[in-house]
Amino acid sequence: MISVAIVGSGPYALSLAAHLNPLDVDYRIFGPVMEAWDKHMPPGMFLKSDGFASDLYAPGDGYRLEEYCRENDIPYAPVGPPVKRTTFVDYGKEFQRRFAPGLEETMIVRISQIPGGYELETAEGDMVQAKQVVLAVGISHFPYLPKVMDGLPREAVSHTFHHGPFDAFRGKRVLVIGAGASAVNAAVALNETGAETELMARAAKISFHDRSPDYRPLIDRIKNPRSVIGLGWRSKVAVDLPLLFHVMPQKLRHKVVAKHLGPAPGWFSRDGFVGHVKPYMSCRLEEVAIVGSKVRVCYRDADGVAQELQVDHVMGGTGFKPYLKSLKFLDPKLAAKIRTAEETPVLDSNFSTSVDGLYMTGLASANNFGPMCRFACGAKFTARRLSRRLARKA
Repeated sequence: MISVAIVGSGPYALSLAAHLNPLDVDYRIFGPVMEAWDKHMPPGMFLKSDGFASDLYAPGDGYRLEEYCRENDIPYAPVGPPVKRTTFVDYGKEFQRRFAPGLEETMIVRISQIPGGYELETAEGDMVQAKQVVLAVGISHFPYLPKVMDGLPREAVSHTFHHGPFDAFRGKRVLVIGAGASAVNAAVALNETGAETELMARAAKISFHDRSPDYRPLIDRIKNPRSVIGLGWRSKVAVDLPLLFHVMPQKLRHKVVAKHLGPAPGWFSRDGFVGHVKPYMSCRLEEVAIVGSKVRVCYRDADGVAQELQVDHVMGGTGFKPYLKSLKFLDPKLAAKIRTAEETPVLDSNFSTSVDGLYMTGLASANNFGPMCRFACGAKFTARRLSRRLARKA
């Protein structure tokens, strides 16, 4: 029985592995490296986070994105020019080679509790026993579709996360639902692929975020300090004081995570969207149904008038919600023991669930430690704190 099994292979999992190495903790790590970023994002996408906020984390000076770009003659700036998705993926793979060379690129399909720890089953049917398990699964299990879209065949209705390239939609009429980065990025990519692309959202407009200025006057830097999740004191405090956030009332924590940094595509996607994708704003989706070979979409427009569209496919860019029930690989008896609030896991100050030895990180921990855990940059605090806890328990 090993000390720790890490389920996941993205920024949180890899950063944690890097921090466990010098602590001599006996661990194994499972998952296709950087899969969510590599296989489930539009090919030409850019990261919303600036370069300085797009690092993976190892102890000490670590191995930062800036260093990777310098080694490979890739243009880099800490703020301003956006980071290409492909650059971030390749950087993550190089980080894995250096800091988690023992990564096993297989999926874990079942986790159950056994005396003294846990048993994990791989996709190949191999069994692994571990005293402690860290679920660092990122967003992969949490794509969210509204009830009006949920349950329909994926050939007709899907989530943006279900796709990488959009070549299959060339020549098709596709309606994207949502006003955030996932929706707009998908709409731009679909249009560039050759789909007739439209977008529908409840919002009155698309709120593209602004490019980070290269220089800011001192007074502006005082009023709106920069953090890895954006400008302003609210973001700065959320990043610098996650343990203070943890002790705030539960209802307030959930509200802050839901409201802070709402849907906002990157500034660099504006040119590909405006004038290319037809928007339906201030609309309320009422019904999505399959009619023959088409998908019928019934909605209320900005004036409250009932309207209808018929398209070839509806795609939800409707975000991710870390509901515990979405983790189908958890044995039902184990899942039933995990305490939740609003269907999301309740964690202690060391990322532990209510079941001893089972931990959750990333998006699944956001309601406990703040909005930074919705982004890759939250891996720094998580890896430092959780690695110490795992080492003590080991």
